[in-house]
Amino acid sequence: MSGVLEHLIHKYPELQVCHSDIEDALNRIKSSYEGGGKLLCCGNGGSAADSEHIVGELMKGFMSKRPLPRSERELLEAACPGEGSWLAERLQGALPAVSLVAATSLWTAYANDVDPDMVFAQQVYGLGNRGDVLFGISTSGNSKNVIRALQVARAKGLTTIGLTGRSGGKMAGICDVTIRVPWDSTPDIQERHLPIYHAMCIELEEAFFPS
Repeated sequence: MSGVLEHLIHKYPELQVCHSDIEDALNRIKSSYEGGGKLLCCGNGGSAADSEHIVGELMKGFMSKRPLPRSERELLEAACPGEGSWLAERLQGALPAVSLVAATSLWTAYANDVDPDMVFAQQVYGLGNRGDVLFGISTSGNSKNVIRALQVARAKGLTTIGLTGRSGGKMAGICDVTIRVPWDSTPDIQERHLPIYHAMCIELEEAFFPS
């Protein structure tokens, strides 16, 4: 067990039952990034906010500043003489991640014109590639629009990861990995989701941007 996950379990001992699934999900995301893939996230309500939160931690420095390597600094300077260094000082290393809840115009149009249950699935269809990861978040495990997105992701060869509550709902049967926190009420579940994905984001940052 890594130090980050060990700290997570020490602070939230009830999450010991999730440890192997958290580690499995983390390794699958690492493999995707190593292969040039990206992470897609979706959820509703508080889980939509979690999707945005995850992307915020991955696309910029979280626990470290992630300075650009010399090779990328030189590319910026060559492309923008006199300005490249300024740009390089203000850019940070990023792990490609997209929150599907953020495309407001697209998903409101799709919900109105086609089917609200397909608002995330359409984006997975348009953005997802084999080797990418879809991270679906649902406290019940039964959110219809998340389920549809996971179904399309499986068909397209994406790895599917679910973050949910005790039962896992329908997501437990269609995700490659389902992290099921041992609680039943929405607030209790969401309170445990945050430290889990924080730990995962820290692990990913340490793996790809070692200090």
